[in-house]
Amino acid sequence: MLKCNPGLYGRSLLRLADLSDEEMMDVLDLAITLKARRCAGVRGDLLKRRQIALIFEKSSTRTRTAASVAIRDEGGAAEYLSKSDIHLGAKESVKDTARVLGRTFDGILYRGFAQKTVETLAEYAGVPVWNGLTDVFHPTQILADLMTIKEVFGRLKGLKLAYVGDGRNNVANSLMIGCAKAGLDYVNCTPPELCPDTALVAEAREIACRNGASVSVVHDPVAGVTGANVVYTDVWVSMGEEAQKETRLKLLRPYQVNMELMRATGNAQGELIFLHCLPAFHDHETVVSSESGAMEVTDEVFESPLSKVFDEAENRMHTIKALYVSALTELSAL
Repeated sequence: MLKCNPGLYGRSLLRLADLSDEEMMDVLDLAITLKARRCAGVRGDLLKRRQIALIFEKSSTRTRTAASVAIRDEGGAAEYLSKSDIHLGAKESVKDTARVLGRTFDGILYRGFAQKTVETLAEYAGVPVWNGLTDVFHPTQILADLMTIKEVFGRLKGLKLAYVGDGRNNVANSLMIGCAKAGLDYVNCTPPELCPDTALVAEAREIACRNGASVSVVHDPVAGVTGANVVYTDVWVSMGEEAQKETRLKLLRPYQVNMELMRATGNAQGELIFLHCLPAFHDHETVVSSESGAMEVTDEVFESPLSKVFDEAENRMHTIKALYVSALTELSAL
C-alpha cells in the first residue's frame, strides 16, 4: 500500500532542510515502496498527464535519466531543456522564465549552478520545483544515498557515515544535513582548506542533537573513518572548478579511499559499505587524459563487494519519483 505524506503536496525541495525529519523519512519510505512496486512489474498512472520540465545547465547521466524515467513510469512526461534550448537568465530573466514554465508544466526540476536560480524558479513558477543540483546543495542525491543505506542495513539511526574528500562541496553539504536528520553520526574528513561552512555545520549539529546523532569535522582520514559503517567520497574537482585541479590533487591525495582506509574503519563486509555519487575517477580508463590514474577512490574499492554505488545510482530514480508523487498526487488518489 502506498502511503504519501499529505503535507508534501504542492511542495518544492530546494534543500533538505526544507523537509522536517519526519517528512524526509516519509519520502524514503515511499521510494522504497515505489521501487518494490516497479520490481514487481507494476507501471502505474499516479502521475498520468503530469508534465515535468527538466532545466539542465550542467550535463548529467544519473539525474537526467532518473528524472525522465521516474515521471514516465507513472504515466507522465518530461521535457528536457538545456541552456541552449531556453533563455534562462540570458535573454529572459529567471523570474520570467519561471512564470512561463509554471503555466505549462506541473513541476520543474533544475540542475545548474547558482542556488539563487532554483530559489527564484520556486518563488515565481507557482508549481513545485526540485533541486537536482546546485553549487551549494544536492538534496535528491542524498535521498538516494540514505535509501541505499537503509536497504543495506535495515535502519539509519545509530550508524556512522564518514565522508572523505572535498568537505565543502554540494554533496558534502547536503549529506551532512541528511545524516543529521536521519540520526546517523556524520564525520567530514577533509583538509583544513576545504572545510564546510561553519554556519552550516552549526545548523547540522543542532539537527543531529535532536536525533541523538553527531556531526564532526576532522582532518585525519584514518581517525575519521574509524568505526564507520559507510565510507563516502566524491570527485576532487567539481564541475566549474577545473582550473583548481592541480591544487586539489595535492590537497586530497592523502584522502583517497583505498582498501587500507576501508580496513581502518575496523568493520568488515556486512558492517561496511562504500558509496559515491558518481561519476567516479577510479581507474586509468576514466582519467586517461589526466595520466593520473585513480583519484578519489581506487578500482579495488570501487569494484569490491563493499561498493554499493550502482544500487545508489538506481535509487536516484526511485527517490525522485517519490518526490514527484508526494508533490503532485493528492493522498486520496493513492
